[in-house]
Amino acid sequence: MIAGYGRHLLVEDEEGNEFKCVPRGRRLRVVCGDQVLWIPGEHDSPAIVEEILPRRTTLTRPDRRGREEVLAANVDQLLVVCAPKPAFDPFIIDRYLVAAELMGVDAAVVCNKQDLDELAEAQDMPGICKQYERAGYPVLWTSAKHGTGTEQIVDLVKGNTNILVGQSGVGKSSIINALVPAADVLVGRLSHGSGEGRHTTTASMLHHLPGGGDLIDSPGVRDYAPHLERTQDLSVGFLEFRQPAMDCHFSNCRHLEEPRCAVKAAVTLGQISKRRYRSYVMLTRRQENLNQDPAL
Repeated sequence: MIAGYGRHLLVEDEEGNEFKCVPRGRRLRVVCGDQVLWIPGEHDSPAIVEEILPRRTTLTRPDRRGREEVLAANVDQLLVVCAPKPAFDPFIIDRYLVAAELMGVDAAVVCNKQDLDELAEAQDMPGICKQYERAGYPVLWTSAKHGTGTEQIVDLVKGNTNILVGQSGVGKSSIINALVPAADVLVGRLSHGSGEGRHTTTASMLHHLPGGGDLIDSPGVRDYAPHLERTQDLSVGFLEFRQPAMDCHFSNCRHLEEPRCAVKAAVTLGQISKRRYRSYVMLTRRQENLNQDPAL
């Protein structure tokens, strides 16, 4: 599935032909990137999506009841987009990077709008982004509005199924427009066919890249957290923890109150960012609360 607008879906076959579809039943929740089985509709009615094929990877979040909600499927790489305006929030970036590690996919940080005067005011942004570089993530500096730095993204996304994620207003759609000629064509076809008005990135859409690979434009968020399984080890979501964690006294160290914790020692020595460690603690406490009360 390459796009969705409400219950209206756009499905592409192996030859690149597109078909307007609807899912069979309300419980069948198709997301962007899904591979599906579908049948043609009768007369002029839309085709019917009958089944979702097994997913390789899923980007998730908890719904209002704490249950898993799938946002996109079969993704190979997350590109977390940030900008000095709206207010730079590294904790959202951290949580997306954790999601990528738990999914087992690659991730990168794209710092957009570097042309803005606000960049000078966001004094912590360059330093925090260097933390991501030290942790092992590619960090790209771009100005999609002026077309600078986008060639780095082209090289990074080639041959993969990628998804752009991040806060509302950081310029994900501008990046799509810079990388994909006539990106609005898909938007227009789908919103016109559904009769629900013009799309403003309220649902994910998959675009084919001219140089190979795919790029999913996802809706912007005010906040994000990955859906966490009760038994998941959140420390694997922080790349810089992995090496020192091998020297912790306890093999099942959670890097919180345990004595002789090598991760906490690395934080004290400045080898791990205190802010990144604080982000880990916040997510861990959230997971503990979830274990105590599944409704959270």
